[in-house]
Amino acid sequence: MTARAPLPGMHSPGAGFEQPFELLDACHDRVRRSLDLLRRLREYLQQQDCDDSARQAAHDVLRYFDIAAPLHHEDEELHVFPPLLAQTGDAPLAALVRQLQRDHVLMAECWAAARGALQELAEGLIPAFTPTHEAVFERFAGCYADHLRHEDDSVYPAARALLGPQARQAMGQEMALRRGLR
Repeated sequence: MTARAPLPGMHSPGAGFEQPFELLDACHDRVRRSLDLLRRLREYLQQQDCDDSARQAAHDVLRYFDIAAPLHHEDEELHVFPPLLAQTGDAPLAALVRQLQRDHVLMAECWAAARGALQELAEGLIPAFTPTHEAVFERFAGCYADHLRHEDDSVYPAARALLGPQARQAMGQEMALRRGLR
């Protein structure tokens, strides 16, 4: 078996809080990259032993889904979903938003199940993932596919259309404040 290149860390361009929807879009890019890193980590461990590169990749995935993802979901719950639910006359969009809210609960539950194996690998307590771990990771990653597509294609454009410049400015300021940046 040939050795594979080390798994790279996660680096992503930032968007500013003065453009909150662009920031939310950038978060979706980071979700996709973090899920891809998890997939590559799993493939890596199927072909070779756990090493520092694999442990660092596990740390990177943990860091994103422990810190950034919950803040991102909170951003949506506070700023994107409420105005869409408050408008009348678009029952299908309201139903979609309620489904996305349920998805956030499911994602948190699936992450709680998935993070233990990643933590153990990151700390060097296990050398590889078991088939049970793999099934948990599949379920976790599966939570995101339709969710991100619905937000990108339907929910974000609808919220952008509803929120004017002052509302977007307030949204960005609150998001920054909640992260301790202002």
